Amino acid sequence: MEPTPPPLPPPSPQEGAQRGGWPAPGPYTSPGIPYAAGPYAGVPGAVPYGPPPRTTNGLAVASLVSGIVCCLPPLGLVLGLVALPQIRKRDQRGKELAVSGIVLSVVSCLLLVAGLVTGGFSSAWSDFKEGVDEASRSKSPFSLRTGQCFSDDGKLGEYTEEVTIVDCDRPHEGEVTGGFKLTGIDKWPGEDAIDRVAEQRCETVNAAYAMDTWAVPEDLWVSYYLPSSESWRFGDRTVTCAYATEKKPFSGSVRSDATTLTLDQERFLRAVNPIETVMYREPEDDPDEDFAGNKAWSGEMLAAIDTARADLGNHSWTGVPKAPVEDLRRGLDAASKQWRELATATDADAYWDAYDAAWEAVPDSAAARTALGLTGTPPEGGGTSA
Repeated sequence: MEPTPPPLPPPSPQEGAQRGGWPAPGPYTSPGIPYAAGPYAGVPGAVPYGPPPRTTNGLAVASLVSGIVCCLPPLGLVLGLVALPQIRKRDQRGKELAVSGIVLSVVSCLLLVAGLVTGGFSSAWSDFKEGVDEASRSKSPFSLRTGQCFSDDGKLGEYTEEVTIVDCDRPHEGEVTGGFKLTGIDKWPGEDAIDRVAEQRCETVNAAYAMDTWAVPEDLWVSYYLPSSESWRFGDRTVTCAYATEKKPFSGSVRSDATTLTLDQERFLRAVNPIETVMYREPEDDPDEDFAGNKAWSGEMLAAIDTARADLGNHSWTGVPKAPVEDLRRGLDAASKQWRELATATDADAYWDAYDAAWEAVPDSAAARTALGLTGTPPEGGGTSA
């Protein structure tokens, strides 16, 4: 019997491949994908290990943003100082950002302190508010409301698109007394036609707004803003009435109506103002040239005087000295006799004979106005009578 041969050694990888026809295990997890580990790190095509990428510190970014915006400079300074040690400990990026944020925040803090000390911020804020206020006060003249005072950068009396509303205590060029809408007109009637209507109606509006006529400066006159032919096509029918001046701006409101007057003051002015109104309507032509016109006017004056003395006598004056009002009423009695003679003159010569006496008989209402708390001195150039 032949001896049993010794066992064969394990086959090598190469031999195993030859014996079984299968590839031997190799340094690959799957075909075509290399290891990314130590001994193969230097093999071409292998993905080597390396340290993780450095991150940017978020506080450093926030510090820079706060420093640039300048809204909260102390916050940017604090964030930058906290970010620097974090960057060192965590090996992060952002040191330059933090330093820049700190510098900008320090500069902003210094500017803030300087502004507070010198009042610069207060002045800037005041200028800002004034600019906003001025912008909000720029209005179309047709958006003006009764009682508002305004300045017109254009020429008063011409069509304008913008005025600036100002406080009535400040110098201004005009004060709105009211307004009205044109009705019953479809087609554009022309500026002259609207002007005639506006002049008449705005006189009435102004008289009702400023009843204490002696308080109205002499260089103020009835003014109004009219629709233009262009705005008319878009439905604009508004006429805005005002007291205005083209001379030196005036300060203070001229308003004296039922909203500002006492009952006694209002009753007194309603009684005597028509005398003043008719007085200024005296015909330009003298009686020799227009006797009928002058005689008609003197009749209007007589009617205004008689109405005034009746109204003053019928009212119960309370809380005011009655003597000055009674003196005025007696003066109107005497004036009525003289104006009746003038109004009944038969020809120009008789009219001239009674003319001076009629004017001299018109009593001065200053004492009664003062007693009632109204303006006791007429505007320069104005009348001094009732």
